[in-house]
Amino acid sequence: MAGAIIENMSTKKLCIVGGILLVFQVIAFLVGGLIAPSPTTAVPYMSVKCIDVRKNHHKTKWLMPWGPNHCEKLKDFDEAVSRQIEANDIVFAVHVPLPSKEMSPWFQFMLFIMQLDIAFKMDNDLKENAEITLDVSLAYRDDMSDDWEEIAHAIEIRKLKCTFGSPKTLESEGRHYDCDFLPFMEIGSVAHKYYLINIRLPVNERKGINVGIGEIKDIRLVGIHQNGGFTKVWFAMKTFLTPSILIIMVWYWRRITLMTRAPVLLEKVIFALGISMTFINIPVEWFSIGFDWTWMLLFGDIRQGIFYAMLLSFWIIFCGEHMMDQNERNRLSGYWKQVGPIAVGSFCLFIFDMCERGVQLKNPFYSIWTTEVGTELAMAFIIVAGICLCLYFLFLCFMVFQVFRNISGKQSSLPAMSKARRLHYEGLIFRFKFLMLITLACAAMTVIFFIVSQVTEGHWKWGDITIQVNSAFFTGIYGMWNLYVFALMFLYAPSHKNYGEDQSNGDLGVNSGEELQLTTTITHVDGPTEVYKLARKEAQE
Repeated sequence: MAGAIIENMSTKKLCIVGGILLVFQVIAFLVGGLIAPSPTTAVPYMSVKCIDVRKNHHKTKWLMPWGPNHCEKLKDFDEAVSRQIEANDIVFAVHVPLPSKEMSPWFQFMLFIMQLDIAFKMDNDLKENAEITLDVSLAYRDDMSDDWEEIAHAIEIRKLKCTFGSPKTLESEGRHYDCDFLPFMEIGSVAHKYYLINIRLPVNERKGINVGIGEIKDIRLVGIHQNGGFTKVWFAMKTFLTPSILIIMVWYWRRITLMTRAPVLLEKVIFALGISMTFINIPVEWFSIGFDWTWMLLFGDIRQGIFYAMLLSFWIIFCGEHMMDQNERNRLSGYWKQVGPIAVGSFCLFIFDMCERGVQLKNPFYSIWTTEVGTELAMAFIIVAGICLCLYFLFLCFMVFQVFRNISGKQSSLPAMSKARRLHYEGLIFRFKFLMLITLACAAMTVIFFIVSQVTEGHWKWGDITIQVNSAFFTGIYGMWNLYVFALMFLYAPSHKNYGEDQSNGDLGVNSGEELQLTTTITHVDGPTEVYKLARKEAQE
């Protein structure tokens, strides 16, 4: 009787927890859709052509496109030709942000892409596979009266990929090429109010620098930064979720330490998954509001990589530990074939990220895709990581197939088993199917919302209500994987309670000569998990 009461309480507990998690999941989507603005904003900038013929006599090398100390401007290159101003004396200046506005640390990062307006001329045609050399400088200041302080200076080369839709004849002169956007700059923090970009196109015919690149009319930049309103919502979610996962982690590990046995492999992996989730959740981004931490983008990539590697490893080990009659269990070394591709793929992506964002910590204008060697190296890392991912999913699908095949065999022989063994296998079957269902649902929602966010305009408008789809995707999926980890630790935490004689082998009718296989985390001696108690109650009914 006492056992039935406890099991009813466990069932109610599961239903309550499931309902609470569902409510939080809906809230996570609504927070992004209704409260947060769009995650990012794109701002177009048109460079101003400045004259720098007396650059050796200037008090400052920085040329401002507007303001009280603005540079001497050129309307177009025809004016430069008429005034006999050389190309080496022209500087393209861009001030970030636009007039009467300020940048903010809440913007988190700045990403710039470049578009060149190149006109066709018969005597200055754009050569095939042409490369443009950029002499670029970046500076900042926090007050309009302050002097500019240099952040970075570099000489970068970009490949031009342009097409011309008309015949190259005299009648087509002046028409513009259709050129791809070029990667220009990325900074992992926005710690200052004002930024200034100066771009020079040095020409050296003897060395072939900037020769055969056509007639460049203008340089346009598009700056992309995170919206401050979205950043505040994102930080608030991290601040709320961090103690939530920490509390369930402490509770989960305390349950395990109260057992008379040592923790088994699956329990350790679930705990490690909780640690990796907490590593993502800890809102260290709050410090980026007061400190110029340009490494935050790289640090965020590393944190996500650790979590995804841990999540993929958990799925493999979870399937392996549910091979009901498999002897090679509870040892990480038994999964080296499946976990190996995860380690290799993660390492390749880490090296790729270090080659890109790691170098950008010193040179924000750098891009690994701008050179042939860099492109081949990056593609090699990505291809190896892709092959490892394919191998992983092949292993995972094979293991899931094996588990379901074992389940089918066990289900047909369940009625002939003793009650204890039948309950044990029913618990294994129930929790495996239960987690597979949740995992597929989470994966499906991630893919669906990603596709929707890519094909829609970024928001839906229903009457007076505007739903930001992209923001809902970020907050909803982030909250969903937190709830997934939370549910794992709750459902698979062993109970330390004593369930009395109704749980003994004699009461459940186990023959003395029959071996009871309890090699997974569900054990009668140390207490069942919440899922096991639910399955046990259903079997007894």
